[in-house]
Amino acid sequence: MSTEKGSLSISSENIFPVIKKWLYSDHDIFIRELVSNGCDAITKLKKLDIMGEFTPADDEKYKVVVTVDSRSKTLTIKDNGIGMTADEVKTYINQIAFSGAASFLEKYKDKTNEDQIIGHFGLGFYSAFMVADKVTIDSLSYAKDAKAVHWESEGGTEFEMSDSDYDERGTKIVLYLNEDSYEFCNEYRVREILMKYCSFMPTEIFLFNAETLEKEVIEAKNEQDKTEDKKADENSDEDADENAEDEKKEDNSPKPINDTTPLWTKHPNDCTEEEYKEFYRNVFHDYKEPLFWIHLNMDYPFNLKGILYFPKINTEYDTIEGTIKLYNNQVFVADNIKEVIPEFLMLLKGVIDCPDLPLNVSRSALQNDGFVKKISEYISKKVADKLSGMCKVERENYEKFWDDISPFIKFGCLKDTKFQEKMKDYIIFKNLEGKYIALKEYNPDVTGDKDNKKKVYYVTNEQQQSQYISMFKEQGLDALILTHNIDQSFITSLEQHDETIKFERIDADVTDTFKEEVSEDDAKAVKEQEEALTEFMKKALDNDKLTVKLEKLKDASISSMITISEDTRRMQDMMKMYGYGDTSMFAESATLILNANNELVKYIIDNKEDDKANLIAQQLYDLALIANQPLSADAMTKFVERSNKIMMILAGKE
Repeated sequence: MSTEKGSLSISSENIFPVIKKWLYSDHDIFIRELVSNGCDAITKLKKLDIMGEFTPADDEKYKVVVTVDSRSKTLTIKDNGIGMTADEVKTYINQIAFSGAASFLEKYKDKTNEDQIIGHFGLGFYSAFMVADKVTIDSLSYAKDAKAVHWESEGGTEFEMSDSDYDERGTKIVLYLNEDSYEFCNEYRVREILMKYCSFMPTEIFLFNAETLEKEVIEAKNEQDKTEDKKADENSDEDADENAEDEKKEDNSPKPINDTTPLWTKHPNDCTEEEYKEFYRNVFHDYKEPLFWIHLNMDYPFNLKGILYFPKINTEYDTIEGTIKLYNNQVFVADNIKEVIPEFLMLLKGVIDCPDLPLNVSRSALQNDGFVKKISEYISKKVADKLSGMCKVERENYEKFWDDISPFIKFGCLKDTKFQEKMKDYIIFKNLEGKYIALKEYNPDVTGDKDNKKKVYYVTNEQQQSQYISMFKEQGLDALILTHNIDQSFITSLEQHDETIKFERIDADVTDTFKEEVSEDDAKAVKEQEEALTEFMKKALDNDKLTVKLEKLKDASISSMITISEDTRRMQDMMKMYGYGDTSMFAESATLILNANNELVKYIIDNKEDDKANLIAQQLYDLALIANQPLSADAMTKFVERSNKIMMILAGKE
């Protein structure tokens, strides 16, 4: 053909500057686009082979080769796929936004399907001009008697086409990098990008350094010359040496940078436990073994495959970081795309490959589509099915994993009402005996509250609330252990979805449970003592707002307790969470419970004028506070000093 020049046919006015500068948020993504186009070209050729329209050579090895050359500041991407004729170059390259893949599928829609055809997007080739001043294409079509074609463009708006002497089937694209993009002719930088975007593309991808290749060619030539000289001298058997040379070449053959059949593309029955663990280590560089995993494998009503791992965590909820890698036909799209991945599953680690995703032209964002929501809901459902099935069939393993997976599950229930509905009967809690029980199995043996709701008592700090735990155990009562940061929000959500239950912390106002039954006369006497004791305690503690209650508790060893209503304490915790450190306004809501059956309390009642009574009163108050919350720095200093003074008195030194 004669040389042809022209302007690119652009379907929207001034679209090219947009493509060049703004279409792709990350400039390195052009490598993904060009390499995936090469994979597409090979996939198309394989389809034609299946349909009997192309016959490959017996030793055909399909591949995409990426070559960097730091001397000429070029980057080359070459494939041995379907190739293009001059007319196809005019159609697919000169007319921006005309998708070659779409045309191919339309032509063969009755003979094949679109699985493994990546290039639905049309504009990918032009991402090259984000980094290159000049781009050339040499291509030879698979078609019989096809002639090679050469295409080049500087700046991306004017092109020149001519015949080419390119003699390899497929397409070679050379990028002459601009001054700001020389990083892309660095072998290590390009390898990093290929590993990021192309690690699992369906065609083998090789990376070469042009300078290194030339050195190897020279070395090989020198070695060959030496071998030939030696053969001539020794009159050695030529065939044997040729075989040896072939074996040597085979031994030194390069390895592809990608895995063309990643684990998620296989059927779960064909994957071993060790393969799942190895894949996890290789992809996420986490050498702690995952707890378990969920293999997603769906063909209808949409195509979706993937593996979700539940990692082992040893940290608090707000420091957990997960990564869900999203792929489209084995081409990496992005991490943690919220439209596809349910928010709570972003705490997991995994891969999801969905060829049906309605991606935009840059493949890095989703178009608005109700279909995407269905994908998200499906993923959520499969996770719920796996967890509920494990609880039913593998209860021992489920309980073993529970402490690690419960933050994921509880967060999922908070964020997804459908997930909560599916999981509500499979959420388990550890009780005071260390056993795991579901909420429906919990029996507090305590009368419901005034609204006849089932009271569910819980512990947030086993060490700090040990006094209350002992009281519960002595009375044969039970409580649930809820020590994670997410638990406060979670129990509020449970109450909202089930109006028959009410959670109360074990140190809330539970004195009715532990009071002795007393006569009316005794109750009247206690009430009179309470009034006098209240005035004394307020004075001793210098706290006019203090609320004091005197009760006869069953356990005489308990001297004092602090109780705060559940609603007040939750409000207090919420304010702390949002940064309102000073919650002194809630101090008046706290009640000091003194046990009329305790000898120290009796001493105070009978010896209000004694100096020791003041000391005991202050100590009882601080002991009650310690069992409820940490003391302030000033209060702790006074508590230690007072404790030393009390021990001095006991030792007879004061």
